[in-house]
Amino acid sequence: MTETPSARPLSHLRVLDFTRVLAGPYCTALFADLGADVVKIEPPQGDDYRHIGPFLADGSSALFEAVNRGKRSLALDLAKPDHRDLALGLADEADVVVENFRPGVADKLGIGYAALSARNPRLVYASISGFGQTGPNAGRPAYDIVVQALSGLMSVTGDPDRPPTLIGESIGDVTAGLFGSWAVLAALLERERTGRGRHVDVAMFDSMLALQPLVVARCLATGEAPARVGNRHALSAPFGAFAARDGQIVLAVLNPKLFAALAAVIGKPALVDDPRYASDALRLANEAALRAEIEAWSRALTTREAVAALVAAGVPAAEVQDTLQALAMADAQGRPVLQEVAHSAPGAIRAPEQPARFSGVARGGASAAPRLGADNPRLETGQAIWRDVR
Repeated sequence: MTETPSARPLSHLRVLDFTRVLAGPYCTALFADLGADVVKIEPPQGDDYRHIGPFLADGSSALFEAVNRGKRSLALDLAKPDHRDLALGLADEADVVVENFRPGVADKLGIGYAALSARNPRLVYASISGFGQTGPNAGRPAYDIVVQALSGLMSVTGDPDRPPTLIGESIGDVTAGLFGSWAVLAALLERERTGRGRHVDVAMFDSMLALQPLVVARCLATGEAPARVGNRHALSAPFGAFAARDGQIVLAVLNPKLFAALAAVIGKPALVDDPRYASDALRLANEAALRAEIEAWSRALTTREAVAALVAAGVPAAEVQDTLQALAMADAQGRPVLQEVAHSAPGAIRAPEQPARFSGVARGGASAAPRLGADNPRLETGQAIWRDVR
């Protein structure tokens, strides 16, 4: 099958993007990756992320580039009636609107769901916020660290004898953006049946709880909040990080067959018959002694040697890589997660791309994040803003 950009799954979709910073822009970037025409509406000073480093050679923000790839930009002051009218006209022809203002702000600006859906009943309108559009916390400010703390995620992350720890990414924002894109697509599918759009309310806090199905299940089953266990597994052993001669490896043993394979690899097959290790629960209770047996073997080897031996025996294992190593691994496997985009900085730059691969659809090829107001000249000359994608 021929792979062409026109074959992208969302190439027919028009998305009007009122979002800024991270959660909303990440949501709409996923649509742009799949061919949607995403028009980003920014205030005259631009999205806040344009002004946060690190900066590329031309002064553009690497963070802004990462989550606004493939979009176009209009700089509009929505407090001005003529600018608001331009936005309303675009919404009349859009399939999707996404915003992540504080609850109530979009209504005050005249671009809330009630106003836009009255003009365009087929519109799917997504609101992404910290705590949702309703409830006592709706107006509460939310940053990723706030939501990580309140959602319980920090309480189960880190070593048991150390303070709670942040995940090393703004996971609350990213998760809300991901659930937002999923919910919009579900509403679009429903629209095919009903002919009407819908308002989608996505909260970072809700999304973070939904991201923890196993932790929540343990709470429901036991009535107790799980505690931090560091790099270990809360219910099984051996599972986690182990020292090698030049670094750390991880391994995961969750059944008797894998435990037997591990025991053979480390030269201790008799461990299988040791009553201390006869079940997951017993291995967990005796984790310190079992760890000593494993590390007596792994500390004599490099991480590469130890992982090679474990993988050859069918034991899930890996070196602990940094992000640069992980990106290089993706490239080496022929499954890159970055794409090259043309940019005003010297040479092409690389930007993230959504991970799903669709048969017959070429990956890559997105345009760089737009310059602020890059499409304003089209307004001044009376040209259409939306591309002809229908």
